[in-house]
Amino acid sequence: MHGNNIKSVQLELTISLFFFFVFPPFCLCIPAILQVSISLNKVELSVGESKFFICTVIGEPVRLEWYNPQGERIVPSKRMALHTETSRSRLIIYNAIVEDAGIYRCQATEANGRTAEASVVLEIYQKLTFRDIQSPQEFRYGDTAEVVCDVISSPVPEVVWSYQGREIVEEHPSRLKVLTNNNLQIHHVTKADEGVYRCEASVEARGEIDFVDIAVVVNVPPVLSVSQQSFNATADYQESVTFMCITSGSPDPVVTWHRKGQQLEPSDQYILTQLEGGHSMLTIRNIHQGDGGFYYCKSTNKAGSQERELFLKVFVQPHITQLKNVTAVEGSAAMISCIAEGEPLPDISWRRANDGRTFVDGDKSQDGRLEVRGHHGKSVLTINSVGLADLGRFDCEALSRIGGHQKSMFLDIEYIPKFLTNHTIYYSWEGNPVNISCDVMSNPPATLLWRREHFTISADGTINMRVHNGMGKSLLEVTPMSDRDFGRYNCTARNNIGIRYQEFILAQADVPSNPYSVRLSAISQRLATVTFMKPDSHGGVPIGYYLVQYKEVGPQDWKDARSHSVQTTVVLTGLEPNTTYEVQVAAVNGKGQGEFSHMETFQTLPIREPSPPAVHGQRGLGKAYKLGLIKQDDGGMPIVEYIIKYKTDKEEQWMTKLIPGSNDLATLQPLQWNTRYEVEITARNVKGLSEPTFYQFFMPQKPDITGKKSLFNGLGLGAVVGLGLGALLLLLVLVDISCFFLRHCGLLMCITRTLCSKNTVTGGKGKEMEEGKAAYLNATPKLPLKEENGKESLKPDTIEIKLQGDHSIHAKPEDSKA
Repeated sequence: MHGNNIKSVQLELTISLFFFFVFPPFCLCIPAILQVSISLNKVELSVGESKFFICTVIGEPVRLEWYNPQGERIVPSKRMALHTETSRSRLIIYNAIVEDAGIYRCQATEANGRTAEASVVLEIYQKLTFRDIQSPQEFRYGDTAEVVCDVISSPVPEVVWSYQGREIVEEHPSRLKVLTNNNLQIHHVTKADEGVYRCEASVEARGEIDFVDIAVVVNVPPVLSVSQQSFNATADYQESVTFMCITSGSPDPVVTWHRKGQQLEPSDQYILTQLEGGHSMLTIRNIHQGDGGFYYCKSTNKAGSQERELFLKVFVQPHITQLKNVTAVEGSAAMISCIAEGEPLPDISWRRANDGRTFVDGDKSQDGRLEVRGHHGKSVLTINSVGLADLGRFDCEALSRIGGHQKSMFLDIEYIPKFLTNHTIYYSWEGNPVNISCDVMSNPPATLLWRREHFTISADGTINMRVHNGMGKSLLEVTPMSDRDFGRYNCTARNNIGIRYQEFILAQADVPSNPYSVRLSAISQRLATVTFMKPDSHGGVPIGYYLVQYKEVGPQDWKDARSHSVQTTVVLTGLEPNTTYEVQVAAVNGKGQGEFSHMETFQTLPIREPSPPAVHGQRGLGKAYKLGLIKQDDGGMPIVEYIIKYKTDKEEQWMTKLIPGSNDLATLQPLQWNTRYEVEITARNVKGLSEPTFYQFFMPQKPDITGKKSLFNGLGLGAVVGLGLGALLLLLVLVDISCFFLRHCGLLMCITRTLCSKNTVTGGKGKEMEEGKAAYLNATPKLPLKEENGKESLKPDTIEIKLQGDHSIHAKPEDSKA
């Protein structure tokens, strides 16, 4: 048919050319006829393929259009495109579908409205196609499996299934069946049904054939078992517990661990381990109380899931979770609560720290004030009518068979202010400041205020009054300016529990009364001890010191001496021998000096010979012996010298050695070995000799140096000569020392006399300086202000007073003895 169209066109073209040349155009009167042709008359197209058609027009068309099988004019779109020129148009069909089949027309229109058209038949067929075949296809063990093989074609294809190279033929009864939709159905699929199945489709009309291999996988649900379901552990002992689950299934299940609806993730506490053979372990480390309870092992795969329950019982040491300090008001009731937890639940007991007494549930004190009630890990200690004796620590102890725990609390008692002192009378005088102390114990701390005649003394004070506040204490410093400042003062203490008052009296002080019972003792040539009794009244303020006045009998001036502090014993030194003295004593306090005591007289002893000296001895080096000389009473005059006589117990002749009275050590040498010596020591002053003191000592045997290695063995000649010269020099020194002690001559004696003469001059100057220093120290100090004004603390004391040559009184603190 296509060839016929070409021949027709050629014929028309030949005729046209003939008329064109025979009859010129201007002579042509017959109008031209439109000729429309399409390149193809009939086309077969597979679904999804693309095709184009060309429409050609001979003539002069004004419009060239295409129409689809439904008679609708084709409008260009994504699947159908048009490319039109004056006498030519191309229609393109992309990705053809079954609905695109039919007759397509190309129509040309002249200016006068006449039309001409040509057509083409489009036949569309479906190729053999497998649509969305999935492989593998998975099914659950025991279910009815339907293996999908979705294949299309036109005409309808013929489908054949095969497994392991053998065609599947339906038999009765059979678990395998090919459905009308070409799918393969397997009843009660098992693991043995797994494998690769072939779905083969063919179209006999076109000789078309194709196949697809589909893998069938059978998933088996997990099977889960546990070897042990219950576990025990003790908390807070860093213990660990391991749970184990054993699972199987296909595909291999995934095991997870759960608790309280939450999946457990690996952490420092939870260790998750997977082993071969489907073994899964959960290790719980450092078990605490909160780790107890149910845990779940869950095994999951595509076929399903299964879980098993495990239980962990945690034994927990007792732990006190609540114990607070309690504050109660004195006289009210205090309730102390102690809450503890643990597994098993612990028993709770109480211990009072101040006396160590313990209380358990149900206990009650004899006076009924303390009672304990407990229930399910909670214990309440009730104290009725609490007092200050209940103040302090209470220990709560929780105890079970696992262990124990103890905590402490403090019971604080709030109470109204309490005054700590009964000293309410203070003494002073005009111009003398005094501190009135108000000491308070309270809880909570009290506010202290001072009042005077219903007027509050402000914290800034007044001209002669100052307030100094401290913790639990307030000092009112009053400097009386007139009689109006003496009288009553009130201290007010207030806290949120209550208010208290204490009254103080500021009285005018007086001078002390006179001391009495003045006595003289230990009288010697230059010493006398004065003792007396304290006065009956100190005048309201403490006595600062005692004034001792003494003088020689006659029209002499009184010499003043002051006691050290409030000592009632005074030692007078530097008195004149064989002289009568008068002495009187007065007490001095801050107010002033009181009256003198009754005057007493005494007489110092006349100058006499010294008392026998005391001696102690110790062995010296070699053949020497040292005598220590202890000075006794010198009889009123300095000791000039000691006369030492000594001899062996087998001799009659005494050897004599003179020692200056200023020395306190004498060395006797040379002496004999293994010999007893007798010694007679006499002290001498200008008045005469003392009675002798006798003393004995024994010199030991001479040291045995025989058999010992000679000192000079191994020494050279030079060393021996040097040792000889050294020994000679030592001998000369010993001879000179002997001359010094025995004959008072020699080089050492000359050196001593030279130095002593210089020391005498220097000693005189030093003595004058020392006396001046003593006179300065004797000055009367000013009495300090003390809080204990009005309190008396008088103790016997001793002070030594030295009478100097110029008859002035000087105190020597270094000689004072209590």
